[in-house]
Amino acid sequence: MVTGAALLQKAIRPETSSAPLIATASTRPGKPGTSPDEIDAARRAFKEKLKTAPEYAAFFDRLKTVFPSEYESFLAAFAKRSAASGEMASADLLMAEAVRSLRLSRGILAAKAGGQALEHIFELHFAMLRALAVKDPLLCVNFLYGGESPGFFEFSAQNRGLVAAMAIAGIDAIHDGEIQRIERPAPTGTDFDALEKALRAKGLDTPEIEALLDGKAGDPPIGDAKMCRAGQVYLETIAAMPESTRLRIYGLAVELMARS
Repeated sequence: MVTGAALLQKAIRPETSSAPLIATASTRPGKPGTSPDEIDAARRAFKEKLKTAPEYAAFFDRLKTVFPSEYESFLAAFAKRSAASGEMASADLLMAEAVRSLRLSRGILAAKAGGQALEHIFELHFAMLRALAVKDPLLCVNFLYGGESPGFFEFSAQNRGLVAAMAIAGIDAIHDGEIQRIERPAPTGTDFDALEKALRAKGLDTPEIEALLDGKAGDPPIGDAKMCRAGQVYLETIAAMPESTRLRIYGLAVELMARS
């Protein structure tokens, strides 16, 4: 849904499952004795940091407008940590943490959004996969599974417009879902049979399909370039399915990402 969310962290097809590949980072409280002045200084430093990344500032402005309590909660937690450690995270790491926090607290609402908002999330996921594939297929695969690495944050620093656009699309879908509250049925077995048939028609083999739909690891492991391409084919294929089927699958995928 948003940066750091795993498209393939859990099986999407029913009656299959896999363990999350990464743990969610915890928030440490400020050390005892951290003064209000130190916390205020950290808040000011946060705003100064955003001036170096105006693309991300647009995301935080949108977050503050649409979900002010989430914005204040994130900023308060960040300020306590920063004041306690005396360290300031990079703008790219701050962005990733804010997106993760919103995804875990409200992300499931995106599954209830209207079709346009929901589809825009996956249009940008596809754009992200394509950009990562050019940079490094390993980063592309890590993104599919929700992994973050120094290489990904380097990529983010070079592609902040895309990262911010994807994050803002997540905010907009969550907000739309909060308003519309569309209850979609889960994808059917027929939906997944049609998706699998379409994936095979596009040249994917059983290991890639099982990785995409069932969360199974390949044995032997699937090469990074091959898995990266499979992820792109997967999103292209879903986008070409009938609208009702497509939105059922998107809704389930967003729900799984929000729970990861």
